[in-house]
Amino acid sequence: MITIHHLGHSQSERVVWLCEELGVPYELRRYRRDAVTRLSPPELKALHPLGAAPLLEDRDLLLAESAAIVEYIIVKHGSGRLRLAPDHPDYAAYLYWFHFSNGNLQPALLRLMTVSRAGLPADHPAQASVQMRLDRVMQLVDARLREATWLAGGEFTAADIMSVFSLTTMRLFQPIDLRPYPGILAYLQRIGERPAYRRALAESDPDLAPLLD
Repeated sequence: MITIHHLGHSQSERVVWLCEELGVPYELRRYRRDAVTRLSPPELKALHPLGAAPLLEDRDLLLAESAAIVEYIIVKHGSGRLRLAPDHPDYAAYLYWFHFSNGNLQPALLRLMTVSRAGLPADHPAQASVQMRLDRVMQLVDARLREATWLAGGEFTAADIMSVFSLTTMRLFQPIDLRPYPGILAYLQRIGERPAYRRALAESDPDLAPLLD
């Protein structure tokens, strides 16, 4: 059985959700954030030089990076489910949106969070620049979800699992108003109807109500 090292309210919820969707058995080890810094506790930092979560243990393997872990589980334990094959008509869309989450969406949120905490005025060029970038990213996601049921197209895939954290739990750290994005709001309602998503959050963060609106 694999072991998932999960830091509360973090991207590691993706890995728990993936396992619930695939029916892959796992052991979950939870870690609480430092009450002052909101960063990883010492016992998680002792496992990996970056002190980050998620971490996956599979026998003698210790693997970091949520995207790498998701791909590893799909291939090694999930019989290739929740990813699209190269001959699938939506294969390129799957690749794009799978990598969009950590390549654009999450970095845009992190940049805004960092700059906002610097206390700059709203009209400061740096503040305006990062806000404009996030707005463009969110508009792109919203447009996609107004034309497709799921990010890759007609099928729910790991691209959705990779992206939902940034649209939900990440808002604990960087609030964003989703009212201008009806496509995203409708999408999150579909996500919330998935039993595996509900089970995953109940397992990983039982103190957290899903931020679906």
